Amino acid sequence: MSALIIFSLLVALMLTGMPISIALGMTVLTFIFTMTNVPTESVALKLFTGIDNFEIMAIPFFILAGNFLTHGGVARRMINFATSMVGHWYGGLGLAGVMACALFAAVSGSSPATVIAIGAIMLPAMVRQGFPKRFGAGVITTSGALGILIPPSIVMVIYCVATGGSIALDPAGQRVSSASVGQMFMAGVIPGLMLATLLGVTTFYRAYKYDYPRLPKASWTERFVAFRKCMWGLLLILIVLGGIYAGLFTPTEAAAISAVYAFVIAVFVYRDMSLRDVPKVLLGSANMSAMILYIITNAVLFSFLMANENIPQQIAAWITSVGVDWIIFLLIVNLLLLIAGNVMEPSSIVLIMAPILFPVAVKLGIHPVHLGILMVVNMEVGMCHPPVGLNLYVASGIAKMGITELTIAVWPWLLTMLIFLGVVTYVPEISLWLPRALGML
Repeated sequence: MSALIIFSLLVALMLTGMPISIALGMTVLTFIFTMTNVPTESVALKLFTGIDNFEIMAIPFFILAGNFLTHGGVARRMINFATSMVGHWYGGLGLAGVMACALFAAVSGSSPATVIAIGAIMLPAMVRQGFPKRFGAGVITTSGALGILIPPSIVMVIYCVATGGSIALDPAGQRVSSASVGQMFMAGVIPGLMLATLLGVTTFYRAYKYDYPRLPKASWTERFVAFRKCMWGLLLILIVLGGIYAGLFTPTEAAAISAVYAFVIAVFVYRDMSLRDVPKVLLGSANMSAMILYIITNAVLFSFLMANENIPQQIAAWITSVGVDWIIFLLIVNLLLLIAGNVMEPSSIVLIMAPILFPVAVKLGIHPVHLGILMVVNMEVGMCHPPVGLNLYVASGIAKMGITELTIAVWPWLLTMLIFLGVVTYVPEISLWLPRALGML
């Protein structure tokens, strides 16, 4: 009954058009003040301790690094390198767009940032080359979603924060801790590369089918020159993932180092950004960080209410009592997250759903890392379909296309992503093999 009241109140507040962060806070306060004896002081304390988390510091640093790279010419150099490598294949610029999005995703951690950085350059170039605008918009919109799957990923950090305080017992009754940021980053490598490859295959097939333009084949000298120019940006991948795996620094420290490194190469190495532009980038990053942290604060309060009412454990007990196995459960999770993707943005979905799903999944023997990657892939799909797909709105502004037209344009790649979601859901080793091979699980 408590769960029904809580979620009914949350949905009712969201239907009024209230921002999700405020709706979360209002739901918690209303329920606590009217239906529980929880003291007000504990609510205030939870608001403070909810973001008193070392891992949360990674979020503003990764946002800052991504903004420096977006404005610092790194994307243009990655596009030139990708074009030199695959531009001579069918749909060359489209394939280069997929490859450039994958490369930029590995240094930015954000899907909208990837769409902006790559799409603003690649889409006009594809139209000039003779590609239909719909084709280019479909490629960039969906490939940009790789920004939250290929590490470093802000959504992965949010998942770890959301599940950090949850209590979960495995089928044997042993307590299971949530996934760490390092584990999630490593787990995202193989799924990210697989999805990038599948999106590339879809792009190649459609370009071959409709005989879209190809570029002249670049020489190995031109490829080497393009690689050398984008090398400083690509080094960030090695610094973040290599440093985490080698134990040189934590993911949060890696985020701080990436922000400093991105600043240095944007201002002093590539010199595409002047020192006068830095305050604007800092302010934009602060605004985005504040928005995400505000959502996290209220979502942590919502998780506190869930835990106080013992709702996740009740759901887990009910699911196991009715005989639902992990196969059916993961199907239900996918449907639930895909539906949620129609009305909420990824950070909010993860922050609300992860603390509820995590104990249930562990009870059914599902690994926390597998659940995390599953949620991230669902969030990717949600970013590419209406009505609140962030990538759609960003790409719409770049391509000057309506949301309806853009939705039609992305369907071949969106179908590919849904097929990939099914594979990742029921083949856990895709997510677990690499971190297990590296001794992280």
